[in-house]
Amino acid sequence: MPADLTSISVAVVLIVLGLVKPDEGISGFGNSATITVMAMFILSAGITRTGVIQFVRDFLIRWGGKNANQQILVMGLIVGPITAFINNTAVVAIFLPIVEAWCKQQKISVSKMLIPLSYATVLGGMITVIGTSTNILASGISKQLGYGEFGLFQFTGLGIITFILGLIYLTIAAPKLLPERIPAQDNLTSRNYDLKDYVTEVIILPSSSLVNQTLRQSAIQRKFDIDILELIRNDTHFSQPLADKVLAVGDVLLVRGSRDNLLQIKDERGIEILADVKFGKLEEEMTQDEEKIAEVLVLSNSRLIGSTLKDLRFRQRYNATVLAIRRGEELVRERLGKVSIRFGDLLLIQAPKESFIGLQTTRELLVLEEKELEGLRTDKAWMALVIILGVIITAAFDIMPILVSSLIGVILMVITGCLKPGEVYGSVRWDIIFLLAGLIPLGIAMENSGTTVWLAKYLVVVGENLSGYWILMFFYLITSFLTELLSNNATVVLMIPVAVEVAKTLQYNPLAFMFVVTFAASNSYLTPIGYQTNTMVYAPGGYKFWDFTIIGLPLNLMLTIVTPALIIWLYGI
Repeated sequence: MPADLTSISVAVVLIVLGLVKPDEGISGFGNSATITVMAMFILSAGITRTGVIQFVRDFLIRWGGKNANQQILVMGLIVGPITAFINNTAVVAIFLPIVEAWCKQQKISVSKMLIPLSYATVLGGMITVIGTSTNILASGISKQLGYGEFGLFQFTGLGIITFILGLIYLTIAAPKLLPERIPAQDNLTSRNYDLKDYVTEVIILPSSSLVNQTLRQSAIQRKFDIDILELIRNDTHFSQPLADKVLAVGDVLLVRGSRDNLLQIKDERGIEILADVKFGKLEEEMTQDEEKIAEVLVLSNSRLIGSTLKDLRFRQRYNATVLAIRRGEELVRERLGKVSIRFGDLLLIQAPKESFIGLQTTRELLVLEEKELEGLRTDKAWMALVIILGVIITAAFDIMPILVSSLIGVILMVITGCLKPGEVYGSVRWDIIFLLAGLIPLGIAMENSGTTVWLAKYLVVVGENLSGYWILMFFYLITSFLTELLSNNATVVLMIPVAVEVAKTLQYNPLAFMFVVTFAASNSYLTPIGYQTNTMVYAPGGYKFWDFTIIGLPLNLMLTIVTPALIIWLYGI
């Protein structure tokens, strides 16, 4: 089940078993951490919709250079500070098309850049409390345990140092360790999907049963698992929608389908298969014509997740045809209508140019090409920037709690026209909100049942014989391991109360233990599924699963050694 549904199920089970009272079981929905995270999603959307972040792309192009090390350094220096204040999934969604276009322009393999993009946003998110939902949740747990909420810049010193160290490592190591999964000179999307055996042309013969039938009446797309991409009649090209076009003798159909299906249609319906289409040439022609081919990423908040293309009536809904699906290392080109869509799937889509304009406006799919600034409210960019700076300043100087300042910021975003009222609800990652709301009762149940004290008692036995540094490293390792299995938010809920109990028993600084758990929970670099931004770049980069481990393991080990030492130096033990 999805993590958010699992989380809510846990909360319900806790209520049923009597481990929490009903009011405690739903308290996560009114928790200050949950509301703050929700407000930050909306503020991030205001920054995104006004094009504030897009303005830095010129800086990236101007100073990125042609050396891979310099490119990663410049990219990291741009996205890191941004993700200290803006949700990192939003930043990756904006920069993915920018980096891809930049790589094509510079003739660099995008595989060299996208993992560093993801990792830089994760590192940058640890600079402030509002950088990630995990930090905000950790701050809320600290308040719940009686230590007060974290200040906005309370661990900024630690976050900046780990960010600089991580970026130096990525700048040096990534060009050497990351393979060129997608060739640098390969600018044609279709070549990455090897479609030459799946896209071809067929001609309708005089004896064909398709003559004088519409495509809808013929039902060949449903019966034979094929897609008609284009109809050519006397040198005139007809694109989607084609369902009601009446077929005639001599019509040429551009078809996506396996050779076996085409041979079956040939025998049953009377068509002739023409020579293989040069798909790269076709793509160039479409780019010049009214049709185009592009990649579209399925985002984590998409309603498409869990449904098939057939159930969604994808072609009818978006007036677009899916040619192939890239899912990490897996490439799906057959029986596409029956494939269940997942977060991080990369869809190769052919459609009229107008359809892509519609796809660019949806918040569920990300077209991997740069958005035109004309589609954004750039005249409101300065206002959105002033609002977000106001939220940061009032929270930083303790003029008001971050919860209050962020909610005021949300209202101002709407009043000033940076966001439309209808966009407010669509900008919230409701899966994260329900995840947090379900996890918070779990923390309460651990306290009520004595689970926290019970676990801490056994860990104290281990810690009695270790120095403060080694105990912090021990908690860093446990948290890092759990965050790869669970979510980073779940790990924080489980580990912070236990870490604080151990710190109290051994008379150490509880703040140091909370910080080490918070940093270890978010610094997830070993797998493409450990952190959502990793999943977002998995398919677009053409990566294999172990590419993340090869580049991420040394980074994890470095931070495991360095972070506890920095915490002791900066905050004491």
